[in-house]
Amino acid sequence: MEQKQPQLHRGLEERHISLMSLGAAIGVGLFLGSASAIEMAGPAILLGYAVSGAIMFFIMRALGEMAVEHPVAGSFSRYAYQYLGPLAGYLTGWNYWFLWVVTCIAEITAVGIYMQFWFPDTPRWAWALAALVLMTFINFLAVKAYGEFEFWFALIKIVTIVAMIIIGLGMILFGIGNGGVATGISNLWKHGGFFPHGISGVLMSLQMVMFAYLGIEMIGVTAGEVKNPQKSLTKAINSVFWRILIFYVGALFVIMSIYPWNEIGEKGSPFVLTFEKIGIHAAAGIINFVVLTAALSSCNSGIFSTSRMLFNLAEQQEAPSAFGRLTKRGIPGAALIATALVMLVGVYLNYVSEKVFQWVTSIATFGAIWTWAVILLSQLKFRKQLSAEQAQRLTFKLPLYPYSSYVSLAFLIGVAALMAYFPDTRIALIIGPAWLLLLTAVYFAKGMHRRQHGQAEEKQAG
Repeated sequence: MEQKQPQLHRGLEERHISLMSLGAAIGVGLFLGSASAIEMAGPAILLGYAVSGAIMFFIMRALGEMAVEHPVAGSFSRYAYQYLGPLAGYLTGWNYWFLWVVTCIAEITAVGIYMQFWFPDTPRWAWALAALVLMTFINFLAVKAYGEFEFWFALIKIVTIVAMIIIGLGMILFGIGNGGVATGISNLWKHGGFFPHGISGVLMSLQMVMFAYLGIEMIGVTAGEVKNPQKSLTKAINSVFWRILIFYVGALFVIMSIYPWNEIGEKGSPFVLTFEKIGIHAAAGIINFVVLTAALSSCNSGIFSTSRMLFNLAEQQEAPSAFGRLTKRGIPGAALIATALVMLVGVYLNYVSEKVFQWVTSIATFGAIWTWAVILLSQLKFRKQLSAEQAQRLTFKLPLYPYSSYVSLAFLIGVAALMAYFPDTRIALIIGPAWLLLLTAVYFAKGMHRRQHGQAEEKQAG
C-alpha cells in the first residue's frame, strides 16, 4: 500500500491572512524611512503613495484573479511557469527567494540596532542571531503558529498608527496637546507649496514609495495554506487599497499637517515627534518597540515565503529535491533550514562590509519590479487562454481589464527607468539583470531546459 505523502497544511485562518496582508505592507519604511521620502517630495509625497497604492491594488487583483482559481504555494512563480514558460517560472521563484533573503538580512540587522537602544553595550550581531533563531523556530512550529505571531505583530503596528492618526487629528482639529490651538492643515502648502521640489521631486521618491509596498504580494505565497482560499484571499486583497490609503496617506497627512515638512527629516522619526508633541515622553521607547516588532514581523514573513518558494522550486525540479520534503506538520523543513543558513552568511557579510550589503540589496529592489511585472504578464496570458464563457465565470476579476494591466506594467517600466536615471539607484539596473543572467546560465548549464522540453513532449503525446 502506497504511503500518503505529507502536504502543506492549510492552517491559516481568515483573520491571519487579513492582518498579514496589511502587516506585510507596513514595515520599518513607514516608521523611519518616510522621513527621507518626505524630504524628496515634500507634502506631494501623499500623491506618490496614493498613485502607487492604486497600481499595487491592480497588481494584487491580477494575482488574486489567478490565486482564487488556482490556490498553490509559491503562487506567482507557479503561474509564471504555467503561463510564461519554465524559464520565467524558474527565474521568478529564485529571484523572489533571494529578494526576501536579502530583506530578512536587513531586518535582523535592524533588530540588533533597535535592541541597542535599551542595551547599548551589547554586540549587534548577538541580537541579529537571536532574532534569526527565534523566527526560524516559530516557522518550524506549525503554519498556524506563524499566522498567530504575524497576527499579533501586525496588530501592534496597526494600533500604533491608528493611535497616532487619532491623536494627530485631535491636534489638527481641536488643538489637543497644542494648548488648545488647532494646528489646521496649512503646513501642507505653507513651506514652498504642495510641490516644493516640483513633479521631479515626486518622481524621485517613486522608487522609494514603491518599495515600501514590497511584501503585499506575499498574500499569494500563502494561498497553498489558507483554509478557505476564495473567501480569505478575496477579502484580504480587496481591503489592500483602502488600508494603504488610511495607513500610509492618512498617517503622513497627519504628520505633515502638524509639522512643517522641511523639519521632519532633521528631527528623527515623524512618529516619535507626533507622540512627543502630545506629551508622551516615552515616545522614543514606544516607537522603538513598534519598529522592533515591525522588523521581526518582516523577518518572520520573509522566512515563511522564502521556504515556500524553495519548496515550490523543488517540486518543479528546479532546486534540490530535499527542499521538497515536508515535516509531519506539513512544514518544508529542509527549505526552512537552508534559507536560515544563507541568512546567517548574509548577516556576517553585512558586518564585514557595508558596501557588499548595499550592492546585494539593490538586487532586491530590482527583484520587486520583476515580481510585480511577472504577476501582470501571467494574468494577461491567463486571461487570453480562457474562452469568453470561462472568463465570464471567473469569481474574482481584475477591474478595468485589460487597461489596468497595461497601465500598471507601464508604471513599473517608468519606475525602472527613473531608477536608471538617478545615480543613487542606477546600480540596481546593473546588478539586477546580471543576477538574472547568472540564474539563466545555471538553468541551461544544468540542462533544465532539456528536461522541461521532454516533459512538454510527453504531455502532448499523452
